[in-house]
Amino acid sequence: MPKAHSPAPRVLAAAALAAALLLAGCGTDQSESSSDAGPSATAPTSGQTSGHTSGAATPEPSDAPSARGPARPSVTGTIATGLEVPWGIAFLPDGSAVVTERDSARVLRLSPRRGAWDVSEIGTIDAADPAVEGGLLGVAASPGFDSDRTLYFYVTASEDNRIMRAELTDGGLGAAEPVLTGIPKGAVHDGGRLLFGPDGYLYASTGESGQRDLAQDPESLGGKILRITPDGDPAPGNPDPDSPVWSLGHRNVQGLAWDDRDRLWASEFGDSTWDELNLVEKGRNYGWPGLEGRTADNPGVPAEGFTDPVAVWSTDVASPSGLAWAEGSLWLGALRGTRLWQVPVTGDGVGRAKPHFVGDYGRLRTVASAPDGTLWVTTSNRDGRGTPSSQDDRILQVTLAR
Repeated sequence: MPKAHSPAPRVLAAAALAAALLLAGCGTDQSESSSDAGPSATAPTSGQTSGHTSGAATPEPSDAPSARGPARPSVTGTIATGLEVPWGIAFLPDGSAVVTERDSARVLRLSPRRGAWDVSEIGTIDAADPAVEGGLLGVAASPGFDSDRTLYFYVTASEDNRIMRAELTDGGLGAAEPVLTGIPKGAVHDGGRLLFGPDGYLYASTGESGQRDLAQDPESLGGKILRITPDGDPAPGNPDPDSPVWSLGHRNVQGLAWDDRDRLWASEFGDSTWDELNLVEKGRNYGWPGLEGRTADNPGVPAEGFTDPVAVWSTDVASPSGLAWAEGSLWLGALRGTRLWQVPVTGDGVGRAKPHFVGDYGRLRTVASAPDGTLWVTTSNRDGRGTPSSQDDRILQVTLAR
């Protein structure tokens, strides 16, 4: 049976939230349409909250994640063309990949063959109700896929956003069943990324669906990062044992990635000033809508109990969606910014972020680390906000060299 979320005790409440919410900014709303200055970075230290005294010019650690220097990306191939807003990518143990299309609700399988990739439709998620930013979004393969053949999907349905699962057989994709329902939906800010963690539990990013106050409401699944079992129950060790909520105070997270130290990172759409890269930790509050960006960038807003982002971008060079970890860096796809951001991660923080492929391929949606060490990067030029070429939407193969 699906787990429909019900109100839980307010064990995640933070002090001074009411005052912070009253002071939330009201600038031009940035959904997925979002000075070429790079982001400002701060060191990701455990337990980081407020206390920065500088504004945009915060100190930046060394650029290099290792003595060899950061990886240099180049587009070395095209995996697929002619897709309809490819949104989620999950790699399977046999070397193939599953890709979701947001607007068509199709589930595709990409299989390697003679140096190329065959693309075939293996099914659709009939519960999907695509509109504006919602539809068939993230996908993740079960950690036990070899035996259970199960795929998980983040779906905007007619009533809500929900997590569903289906079995992949030789005959294609079986019927999808709900696992967790009741995630708020809206025309914008639906979140949608799914990722299994090293602990075997499923992490899901949600948006506040355009209803700002939901991000600070621990009884709502909107504006959160969720952590659940494969059957949809709150995972053991959650801040509230009766709630799926892992962290709160998020506006619209569309990127999740684990680094090689088993730390969870998230890319987040800002409103009108700052997009964010966050280091996500259990039970922490990331400030929205009381804060956009760092506490130092929000004078007069009570900062107690909020956790600062590790890096921030001007919204016109980011609008960040997908996020991946590879070769000592985080790789962030920018929609409005039409570029791939590289953020080197060092032992004591993050280095200066570097933009790649600026304007070359249009809007970049999803970034996924492939088993062969390359990155798969999807374009999102057919999403109603881009200018598609004859090949769009595409999945690009990016090779990382040192």
